Amino acid sequence: MEAKKHEITEEYKKELEAELDNLNNVLIPANVQALQDARSQGDLSENADYDAARNEQARLNGRLNEIKEILKNSVILELDKSDKVQNGKFIKIQYTGPKGEVTEQYQIVGSVEADIFNHKLSNESPFGKALIGHKKNETVKVLTPAGTTVSVKILSVSNKAE
Repeated sequence: MEAKKHEITEEYKKELEAELDNLNNVLIPANVQALQDARSQGDLSENADYDAARNEQARLNGRLNEIKEILKNSVILELDKSDKVQNGKFIKIQYTGPKGEVTEQYQIVGSVEADIFNHKLSNESPFGKALIGHKKNETVKVLTPAGTTVSVKILSVSNKAE
């Protein structure tokens, strides 16, 4: 079975490569040293430092493997000059939320890169799915996970953040 191809931006690829470098050259060697120091304390059965270092080792190795898998199975997004919403594009939208009218900017990205707190909206989210393929000045109805419908006006679509 072929692994799922992750669509990622060039910027995210660079972030992952930097994190991979930090894991390999800083964090994992520090963890190896922490394990050696904890082992030198003697009895490992009741050694909290050893347990903590082993847990950290598992976390670091898990993240290392995750990054390698993403990079191995990723495709860099190629942006065209159209005004259609697509993966990698920056969009400014306006909608009415619980606290009134809201205007926000997001970048549409693949699910591995999504980070709503940094305005990176997954193409697989209800908003992302609904907006893809639409253009500036269109109003799109989005069905939210709560079962309500929100009218979203696309104010702009571009290849760069405003």
